[in-house]
Amino acid sequence: MDHAAVALVVMAKAPVPGLAKTRLVPALGAEGAARLAARFLAHTLQEALAAGCGPVALSCAPDARHPAFSAWAADPRLTLEDQATGDLGERMATAFENAFARAPAVLLFGTDAPALDAALLVRAAAALERHDAVFAPTLDGGYVLAGLARRHRPRAWDALFRDMPWSTADVMQRTRQRLAGLGVQGLELPPLADVDEPADLVHVPPGWV
Repeated sequence: MDHAAVALVVMAKAPVPGLAKTRLVPALGAEGAARLAARFLAHTLQEALAAGCGPVALSCAPDARHPAFSAWAADPRLTLEDQATGDLGERMATAFENAFARAPAVLLFGTDAPALDAALLVRAAAALERHDAVFAPTLDGGYVLAGLARRHRPRAWDALFRDMPWSTADVMQRTRQRLAGLGVQGLELPPLADVDEPADLVHVPPGWV
C-alpha cells in the first residue's frame, strides 16, 4: 500500500472558551484553555500535512462552518467536514466510514498529544501496509491515534468504537480485547502523553501556554 493511499482525519472541537479543553480551565482559565487548544490544533494539522501520507480532513465540532475554523477552511490542502452526532465512538465510526470512501486505509487522531508528529504518522501509515490496525496508546490508558485498513472489513470496525467507556483508563485494554474478538492483532506504537487534565500540562512544550 502506498502511503498516499492513507487518508488522515483530525478530530477537533472549535478552540473557543467553554468548548475546548474545558478540563484545563481550573489551571488556565477558559481563555487560556482555548488558546492552548488552538495551538494544539495548528500543530496537529501542520504535522498531518507535513506527513504527506494522503488527503487530510478536519472533522469539526460543532460543525465545519464555525468561525474558529475559518482560517483552515481557506487552506486548499484540507477538507473540512462536520463531525457526526452521538458519543465519541459513534462520531469516530462515522468518520472512518466517510474516510474509507476516499482511501483504503485511514489514520484518525485528535489534537491532544503534542508529541504526535509527522514522523509518527508516516510510521503509522506504513504499519497499515502489513497490519489491519495500528494504535498509538496514551499514558493514561486511552489512545490518541487509531489506524485501520478497509480490506475485507468495511463494517466490522464499528465494534471497536461502540459502547466504549471513553475517558477512562480501560479504553486501550478494551480495544485490545475487541481487536482479539475480531481476530485482529493490532500494532501498537510507543505510548504518548496526552493533555487533558491540569497535571498533564507538564507535557506541553515550552512557550505553548
